[in-house]
Amino acid sequence: MDETRKTEVEAAAFRRLVEHFQENPKVQNIDLMDLAGFCRNCLSKWYVSAAEERGIEIDYDGARELVYGMPYSEWKAKHQTEQPKERLSNFVQHDHD
Repeated sequence: MDETRKTEVEAAAFRRLVEHFQENPKVQNIDLMDLAGFCRNCLSKWYVSAAEERGIEIDYDGARELVYGMPYSEWKAKHQTEQPKERLSNFVQHDHD
């Protein structure tokens, strides 16, 4: 597979991952962190980093809106659930709220 086709496939897989996250808002970021070691916010940060490496400017809020499918504050109000304090105490907060 040449680099162009590889990039196309990778981009399609990324879009499908984002779509899957948007279709499954009941899956909380803390669940993703516990199971996979990354969450929607991590993916947003990776997106910003990849853009910056290519000289493309995008802010974190813009990347989160792309990943969440809406502004983060709206997603949080609609979908984020309260977590038990003991669960949160075991989780190091890195903007994964």
